[in-house]
Amino acid sequence: MDRAVSDNELTAWDRDHFFHPSTHMAQHARGETPNRIITAAEGVYITDRTGRRSLDAFAGLYCVNVGYGRTKITDAIAAQAAALPYYHAYVGHGSEPSIRLAKMIIDRAPANMSRVFFGLSGSDANETNIKLVWYVNNVLGRPEKKKIISRWRGYHGSGLMTGSLTGLAAFHTLFDLPKAPILHTEAPYYFRRPDRSQSEEQFAGFCADKLEEMILAEGPETVAAFIAEPVLGTGGIVPPPRTYWAKIQAVLAKYDIMLIADEVITGFGRLGSMFGSVHYGVKPDLITIAKGLTSAYAPLSGVIVSERVWRILEQGSDEFGAIGHGWTYSSHPLCAAAGAANLEVVDEMGLVANAGEVGAYFRQKLHDAVGGHRHVGEVRGEGMLAAVEFVRDRDDRAFFDASEKVGVRVAAALVAHGVIGRAMPQGDILGFAPPLCLTREEADIVVDATAKAVREVLG
Repeated sequence: MDRAVSDNELTAWDRDHFFHPSTHMAQHARGETPNRIITAAEGVYITDRTGRRSLDAFAGLYCVNVGYGRTKITDAIAAQAAALPYYHAYVGHGSEPSIRLAKMIIDRAPANMSRVFFGLSGSDANETNIKLVWYVNNVLGRPEKKKIISRWRGYHGSGLMTGSLTGLAAFHTLFDLPKAPILHTEAPYYFRRPDRSQSEEQFAGFCADKLEEMILAEGPETVAAFIAEPVLGTGGIVPPPRTYWAKIQAVLAKYDIMLIADEVITGFGRLGSMFGSVHYGVKPDLITIAKGLTSAYAPLSGVIVSERVWRILEQGSDEFGAIGHGWTYSSHPLCAAAGAANLEVVDEMGLVANAGEVGAYFRQKLHDAVGGHRHVGEVRGEGMLAAVEFVRDRDDRAFFDASEKVGVRVAAALVAHGVIGRAMPQGDILGFAPPLCLTREEADIVVDATAKAVREVLG
């Protein structure tokens, strides 16, 4: 634009021309919902066009791990744009940033991982995973072994197949999803367990039993893979119950079923470990990465492929020729440059350790501040992830009716106090995923604002 745009003009253009994701379209177009135009950010704070400053306790969408304003990353993007803004990665081509970043990822990944395929979003990375699972089983002469089991409340993307993997109703409604051959099993959501007498270990066994029952009902020869987040993210920020991952992996090994660890949220330090797979002793065949890979300074995702799967992919190319999969922007040099600089910042600032230490402090303070409230059912989390779940009656574990929008109202009250959390879908849950650089002093600000918001909405 060659002239300044007034606030009123920009707001009108926004309502008239901009199609926002995950938004009530009619209300936004009519001006019934706020439109906030963000103009600047630094550290853990964002600033909008009106000059209002907010502590971003959700790191954008779990993604700005290193915080805002890291010039090492922006300088790397600018330098790469000046030298080589783009070239494709097809047929053996590459760029130094993409090759360097692949090496950096494998150096940080679980020991059994071998190669990295790059995309642009977690959704397209999980589309890649689905295709690789099917490809592998075709190479192995098992054309019937194609079903993929996900979990209710899991989030794995919003494409056709990745939206099918996602186990949240809002991502299915009116989209004719989920599609076959995607199935869903029990969510490892201990707070919402059907039998309240179960211990965590018993509930973990229940989840593993339900998975095995599904595999046997479908036929083990037809089930190819199981996909799961180490910690449920958008489904409620729910850490797994004790022994869950050991029990689940035993079932998968029994029936020769691949494991896809969706680490879009948990990868690169959010749990206080470099990867959630390491944190929970998970040995995946494929790992999905995005978000924290570049801290969202540029769009980039990836699939980390295990050595075992890579050998099968090599076998497939020897037998059937070059693999017919790729994206125009796979391994984009600008994004790869951002990723490499981002991982250096993660190391230099000690953010993995900080996520564990300050994250534990934050959750304890949050529990102290609101955990005893009569309408707070649970305060939970792991690393730099936390959630507060609201209930009508904590003793009976009775939930509010969805029409009351308790979680949404608390999140709105929190914003009014200068802090951004997230009202999670399918429940009255206030979620937090701050940048990994959060300090104890900043954690105190979030906790204080949360306590005020809870009191204002729920008394």
